[in-house]
Parts: sequence; structure tokens; C-alpha cells
Amino acid sequence: MRLPASIRAPNRVPFLQVAKTAIAMILAWVIAGLFLPAELPIFATIAALLVVQPSVNQSVGRAIERSIGVIVGVLVAYAIGLAFGTTSWIVLVAVVVSLLVAWALKLTPGTTNQVPITAMLVLSIGATSPDYAFARVIETIIGAIIGVVVNITIVPPVLIAPAHASVLRLGNELAATLDRLADALGRTQTPAQLGELLLQARLLRPMETKADTTLVQAGESLTLNPRQAKHRRLLERDQQLYARLRPIVNQALGMTRAYHDRYDDSLAGEPALEAVAEELRRAAHDLRLLSREPDAPPSEPAAETAGIPALTAPLVISTPDPRHWVLLGSLVEDLRRIHDEIAGDDA
Repeated sequence: MRLPASIRAPNRVPFLQVAKTAIAMILAWVIAGLFLPAELPIFATIAALLVVQPSVNQSVGRAIERSIGVIVGVLVAYAIGLAFGTTSWIVLVAVVVSLLVAWALKLTPGTTNQVPITAMLVLSIGATSPDYAFARVIETIIGAIIGVVVNITIVPPVLIAPAHASVLRLGNELAATLDRLADALGRTQTPAQLGELLLQARLLRPMETKADTTLVQAGESLTLNPRQAKHRRLLERDQQLYARLRPIVNQALGMTRAYHDRYDDSLAGEPALEAVAEELRRAAHDLRLLSREPDAPPSEPAAETAGIPALTAPLVISTPDPRHWVLLGSLVEDLRRIHDEIAGDDA
């Protein structure tokens, strides 16, 4: 029997994170038990479980959320239990009041969820003395600190590789999109071919979104990370490359859309479009140069063009057919913008 996709993740959590979570829980249980032997260290263990996150920055944030949520929840439970006792209906009242208090304080969703859970646990266990409430707060802080320390000391996660791969894939797919458009400009196209051309160009959008998401995650993984120094330069390079690629995605989509919408069979013999197609191939060449590993050899087979930018000569266009002015003007303007983004500071 196959489980529904909604309850399964597309990828497993790295086993290292599972191991670190287990270590943090064990340490939290042992250390909190030594300091507070009167009760089972449930709060410390739960805190350690929740605090070990995919990045150190997220772990610190979750530790703060968890600690604040427990403090507020314990205070609410203590006040309600002191005033009304610990009967079953009081537990429900405490949960509702906890939600209202968290809402009034504008706490984050993670903290808001923690407040009623803590209040419910405290009242369910049936202890409302000040010493018990204070011990649960200290226990939670111990577990949160242990979770952060374990995540920092045992191979703190760095998410540079997925971001780097996503940005390079975006650049190479963008080059392939320009090459496909260049090939289409010189040939007669059927409606199906035009539709496929536009569909392939639109696939740049999800790739752009993925690159943006992984770059944000990579930046978060380096925040407060002791391993950040040797990875920061690569991340900055990828961020700069992505900033140059994003406008080109818009231009490539715009050019493809314009060609799709204004196509007619007479375009196949237009000399001006042949010049545009050649410049598109040059732009694709330069994008591949930008979107390769810094130490990788050029993939271009021609020795005279390997590693050398191709956008160096001005575009010369002969007078086009008057029917093609609008399309040609749109393509040339977008091509100029692509050239400016690829050339960067050297333009």
C-alpha cells in the first residue's frame, strides 16, 4: 500500500540531523535530570527535539520561540491553577486563555503553539506551585541550549551546495532558452512548435524560484555558523550571478512571447532576424561562461572562442520588412538589456 503524498516528504531528512537530534535529546534528559531530579525531564527533552534545525540560525530562533512559549504558558497555567484549581474543565479554559494571550502579544506561530501546549501539560501533570513552574522554565532553557550547542558543535549544517547548483542550472537553462529561440528565428514554425518553445521558456520561472529559495536557505545556514568563513565567498558569487540572471529571465521570456504572438511564415527569410539570432547565440555562449564552475574548463568546442566573451561586436541590422518592425524592435531592445546584464560592470 502506498502512502498518500501529503504525509510523506519528497526527500529524507539527512541522517546526520536525525543523529544530532537524538544526541541532543539524550544529553538534555541526562543534564536536566541532574539539575532537576524531582521530575522527569520531559520539557528539556522536547525542547532539544524541536531546537535541532537544518541551520544554526533556525536553531537559535526556535530556542528563543520555545523558551518564550514555555515561560508564557507556565505563567498562564500557574495563574489559572492558583485561582481555580486543576479540574479537567480548567485545563480547557487554560488552553483557550493561552491562545488569546499569545494572540494579544502578537507572538510568532511557533511560540503561539507552544503556549497552550505548555499550559495544558503543566495543569495535566497537576502541579501549580511556584517551584514547579520555575523548574519547568529552567528545564526548557536547558534543553534549548543543549539543542543549539549540539547543532553548532557537531558539523553545523551548510546549505551552499544546493544553492550553487540551482543558480548554475538556471544560467545554463537560460542559455539553452536563448539558443532555442535563435534556432526558431531562422525556421518556419508550426503552431505546435511555437507552443513548445513558449512552454520551455516558461519553465525558467520555477527554476528562478528554486534558485531564490535555496540562496535564502544558504544565507540562513551561514548565519551564526562557525564554518561560514570559507563558504561566504562562494555564496556571494552565486548571489551576484543570480542578480544578473533574474533580469535576463524576464527578457528571454519576453522575447519568446513576442515571437510566439507575432509570428508569421514570412519571418523565416528576414535578414534582420538572422542578425538577432546570431547575437542570441553569442549571449547564450557568454551565459554558459558565467554559469560554470570557477575552476572548470570551458565547454565550448571551438578553441578560438573558449573562455572568451562573445558579445564584443555591435549589432548591425539591415532595413527589415515594414511588417516586422514591431517584433524586431522588441527583440533588439530586449537583446540590448541582456547584453548589459551579461557585460555587467564591463559594459
